[in-house]
Amino acid sequence: MNMRVNKGLLAVGAAVATAVVVGTAMPAAAAGSPKFLAPSELPPHSSSAWTAGPVTAGQPDPLPMCVGEALPSTSVHRAYRTDYDTGALQVTVVERSEQRAKDFAALLRKKLDGCAETVMKLDPETTAKQKYYGRLAVEEGAHVYGVHTVTSWGASDINMFSVGRDGTTVTLVQWGQMGGFADAQVSDFKATTTTAVNKLY
Repeated sequence: MNMRVNKGLLAVGAAVATAVVVGTAMPAAAAGSPKFLAPSELPPHSSSAWTAGPVTAGQPDPLPMCVGEALPSTSVHRAYRTDYDTGALQVTVVERSEQRAKDFAALLRKKLDGCAETVMKLDPETTAKQKYYGRLAVEEGAHVYGVHTVTSWGASDINMFSVGRDGTTVTLVQWGQMGGFADAQVSDFKATTTTAVNKLY
């Protein structure tokens, strides 16, 4: 899977990550399991339909920047792509209690609050800026972020992240492509996030 995150950021993800657990495919609609986004529910691409990989147990590989080290081995994920180097990822974690889920969502948000600073600290050849796009009123809430990175060799990428919770379940959604904040499909990504949280159960 070639997610749209520049190579420098993949290196950043590797630098902050713990050991990656090799995932195994699992049924997308296992009884009681959270449901994942369908490709058609992602922000529309002007020139290509989205395709999706299987719903897979374990941490995604590569790990998403900034939040990768926080994802436990109990994560379940699904990766998405278009034909034009635009990628997306959904990672879902079911905790043992609502308080643990609340704490885990807060940890992911803390990682994203400091994402730009973390990227630049770990990769001096990358400049990063970020924006917080607010809270969405869906289930127990979801929060949306954008991170723009530019490397010393000229690569410019925009990534959107969201963290949402429904009871004991937390889901992270990431979307990325070449460009800057002006290219971020904020409204579409917010709609995708709302759908992702609503359809968990």
